Amino acid sequence: MSAFDDLLTANEKFSATFTDAELTGKAARGLAVVTCMDSRIDPLGVFGLKPGDAKILRNAGARVTDDVLRTLVLAVYLLGVNRVLVMPHTDCGMSKVTDDDVHALAARHGVDTRSLEFHTVPDQDAALRHDLVRIRTSPFLPEGMAVGGAIYDVRTGKLVPVEL
Repeated sequence: MSAFDDLLTANEKFSATFTDAELTGKAARGLAVVTCMDSRIDPLGVFGLKPGDAKILRNAGARVTDDVLRTLVLAVYLLGVNRVLVMPHTDCGMSKVTDDDVHALAARHGVDTRSLEFHTVPDQDAALRHDLVRIRTSPFLPEGMAVGGAIYDVRTGKLVPVEL
């Protein structure tokens, strides 16, 4: 028995009624969303989107890392993205620890993670504003591209826009 048997079984059912073969990979609504990997977030559902409408970039804390910027460049120039929304959320685990905390936890398991930066979020509002500026000022992305931020409330499903 595989650790993934449940997923493969579910995929058999999914693929039997699959109807999205016509999607091209381009963002039909021109949108990229940077959000957290938290499983309480349904990025398509939050915005009333469907598969093919947007590029969804997920990582711990919804941080705009170098890899997120790399992916946004590809999304803009290859996949039809012309606007980006960064959407962290309330009750985020990344706001409850520091990088030092994570390093110490891993060390207790015998793993040295000091070469990694975890981008924890001691001040979510400040981190979001920093990340919005990072996208807006990137020399690799179009000047004046629409960039917005909002914090998703995991208890209500509502967004609170954050302005710079």
